[in-house]
Amino acid sequence: MGKFNGFGGGGANMAQLMRQAQKMQQDMLAKQEELKNKEFVAQAGGGMVEVTVTGEKKIVALKIKPEAVDPDDVEMLEDLIVAALQEGFNMVDKETQAVMGPYAGMLGGIN
Repeated sequence: MGKFNGFGGGGANMAQLMRQAQKMQQDMLAKQEELKNKEFVAQAGGGMVEVTVTGEKKIVALKIKPEAVDPDDVEMLEDLIVAALQEGFNMVDKETQAVMGPYAGMLGGIN
C-alpha cells in the first residue's frame, strides 16, 4: 500500500526532538542551580527584622534591630520574625514560579 503518512523518515525528527529535550533539561538544571544559590532579603516591622534566605528556603542571616527587643513584648518580636521569614519564603516561591514556569511540564508541575 505504501508508507503511512508521518512515519517515513521520522528518525531525523526524533533525533532533533531528543536534542531539544536534552537542551531544555540542561537549561532547567542550570536555572534550578542558579535559583538554589540566589539569596532573598525580606523585612518586617519597617526593617526592625531582616531575614536572608536562599532559593532552597534555608535561612542564612537574621538581623534584629535593638529597638525591636522589648522584654515586655516578646510576642511582637516573634511575630516580626515569623512575618519576615514568611515574606522571604514568598519571595522564593514567586521567583521559582517565574524562573521555572517554562519547565513546569518537565517537572510535573511546580509547587
